[in-house]
Amino acid sequence: MTSLVEELTGAVSAAFEAAGLPRDLGGVIESDRPDLAPYQCNGALAAAKAAKANPRALAASIAEHLAAARPDLAVEIAGPGFLNIIPPASLYASRAQVLAADPRTGARKASAPLKVMIDFGGPNVAKPMHVGHLRSSVIGDSLQRLMRFRGHEVTSDIHLGDWGLQMGQLITELEDEQPDLPYFDAGFSGPYPETPPVTIDDLARLYPQASAKGKADPARQERSRKATAELQAGRPGYRALLRHFINVSIAALKVDFDDLGVHFDLWKGESDVNDLIADMVADFKARGVSEQSDGAWIIRVAREDDKKELAPLILVSSQGSALYATTDLATILDRRQGPDPDLILYVVDLGQSDHFEQVFRAAIKAGLAEEGGLEHVKFGTVNGPDGKRLRTRDGGTFRLADLIGQARERARARLPEAGLGAALSPDAFEDVARKVANAAIKFSDLQNVRTTNYIFDLDRFVSFEGKTGPYLLYQAVRIGSLLRKAQGEGLSAGPVQISHDAESALVRRLDGFDAAVQRAESGRAPHILCEHAFNLAQAFSAFYTQCPILPEKDEAIRASRLTLARTTLTQLNTVLGLIGLDAPERM
Repeated sequence: MTSLVEELTGAVSAAFEAAGLPRDLGGVIESDRPDLAPYQCNGALAAAKAAKANPRALAASIAEHLAAARPDLAVEIAGPGFLNIIPPASLYASRAQVLAADPRTGARKASAPLKVMIDFGGPNVAKPMHVGHLRSSVIGDSLQRLMRFRGHEVTSDIHLGDWGLQMGQLITELEDEQPDLPYFDAGFSGPYPETPPVTIDDLARLYPQASAKGKADPARQERSRKATAELQAGRPGYRALLRHFINVSIAALKVDFDDLGVHFDLWKGESDVNDLIADMVADFKARGVSEQSDGAWIIRVAREDDKKELAPLILVSSQGSALYATTDLATILDRRQGPDPDLILYVVDLGQSDHFEQVFRAAIKAGLAEEGGLEHVKFGTVNGPDGKRLRTRDGGTFRLADLIGQARERARARLPEAGLGAALSPDAFEDVARKVANAAIKFSDLQNVRTTNYIFDLDRFVSFEGKTGPYLLYQAVRIGSLLRKAQGEGLSAGPVQISHDAESALVRRLDGFDAAVQRAESGRAPHILCEHAFNLAQAFSAFYTQCPILPEKDEAIRASRLTLARTTLTQLNTVLGLIGLDAPERM
């Protein structure tokens, strides 16, 4: 299945070759001056420079060869030697027919599918998710959808923060409040209660209490450290408490993630790899991967060509503790022993760049991974109107659940303001409000180049006008309504014929889907999918305005335009699904 750009590139490349010029200079792109021609080739300028020849003369020779081989293509020479190419209506029509018959509307699968693991989400046990978790969640989810769509075998893992000092703080604070629980009795032989002794609200209260006490009282902090060490050493009561903390936290996290429409294959945490650490460290020592330095065991990861010095990875501290980086290495080992992916993507913010560079280099040095097998998909921050990280009005952390709740409130208010939702039942209205809110939140994030920061403006993002998620949902609903009305009138789709420039422009947008999908995958760039969805919606809107569909008297033209509308809806819903948006049938 060849796109229009690929077909034209093949024809122009052959013309270059026939003119005695390098074939690879015949690349065709969509024109930056569509008012002159829809496609262009700029290779004659490079060929002329290399041959020290006149570029317009070379362009004329190429055009002559192209006209001989493809007389259906109109070719014009512009400026110093640009080739402007205008395909015939029949070429657009035949391509549109192919796209219409393809359930994927032209998007091909990867030629060499991979086993991919995507590590994203990363919330901590006992802590409510905040807005800082938004980007990892929606970017990671879009990438897992995209990679599956491309035919890769994908496993996603939330990678819970469930290990370390915060667990000891929770244990000691709970002991202060409920000292008679069996978990704190070292002589208790079990079994431990199946019902958790805490709720998620209890955990959200206990952790900051314990943290504040530890900062104020070194002895209190040391007690938490001792509890952490005993937990990690396997004290049964503390391990049973940890399992309660994890289960309660996961149940609460699933509510927020379900609200966002984000799902994971694995709900593993740092604690799941603790039992691998001792043998892994011993192996690294035995093979000389790590070395001792000032009482600690380190892995040197600096390279001669580094532009800035990269500190060694500390595998075991001078106090004998395994650190966060150690856990990350054990997690890579666990994944090798399990799914054994060809590629692991870590969707984590830019601030962790040095950490992941250390971990990746250490993993490669230890033989846990190969070059290119580990990739940090980094991203910027969500900021408020002041350009700083988004906070509540009193300067506190903005909970993700609160953000979702605010978005739903705005969606409920915006729907009637836009003249929508009046005919829906209360349940249907609430479902549409949820989908609009999610579209506002997700699209506002994903439309940005992921490495940049962006300002969160909920009022603008919930609008049904402009480049927003709700606008895209509305366009999908409008096309669906058109097709249902056509069906109700007994009208059917038929073979595509192109009779208007707006139809050609719509076909070009439809035809660009495969390239957009490939670029989005290779760049780990959901914003390319967002751009394609918006441009497709805009092209359809122009087509709908300029090309009557249901009122069209010519039956063949009307049937053709219904095919274009149906294909657009299929593709729009597909790309919306790739970025995690779900369009309702009605608004």
